Amino acid sequence: MKYPLLALLAAGPAHGYELKQSFEARFGAVWPPVNIGQIYTTLQRLERDHLVHAYEVEQSARPAKRVFELTEAGLRVLAEWLTAANPGPRVRDEFFMKLVLARLAGLAEPLDLVERQRTVFLQELRDLNDLALRQHGPQSEIPSLLIEGASLHVQADLKWLDLCEERIRNGGSI
Repeated sequence: MKYPLLALLAAGPAHGYELKQSFEARFGAVWPPVNIGQIYTTLQRLERDHLVHAYEVEQSARPAKRVFELTEAGLRVLAEWLTAANPGPRVRDEFFMKLVLARLAGLAEPLDLVERQRTVFLQELRDLNDLALRQHGPQSEIPSLLIEGASLHVQADLKWLDLCEERIRNGGSI
């Protein structure tokens, strides 16, 4: 939550509940609800690390609320995170490790593992399609794009499983 909170605070000062609402308005359809306790714990750490500054804002009939704003250091950390490239394709895939070692261990057949993994990926694809069908309204573009990207990743994983299966069936060394 560190970087999402910094990014939300880059838009302007806010208190924890406003940050929760803002995050969920953007990602709520594809992210589980954010725990408000996690937000406040993260904000405390960000304040400790001098990435945000907190101050009290008086309210007429309610207790004062604690508002957080991004510091210059927080802005620099956020800019570094936003502009850093993310890692590309994963080479150290745990499933592939299982696939390679299954016969050696004598506990599973590689083709059975491929089929079980395919079932998982197909269910993920169905779940993503169901989620996509529930998207509507002005805030649906961001979650829809994320869902579409996840769907493309799962489709690529399914094609890769087809390749693994083909190599196994053709006597490959897997």
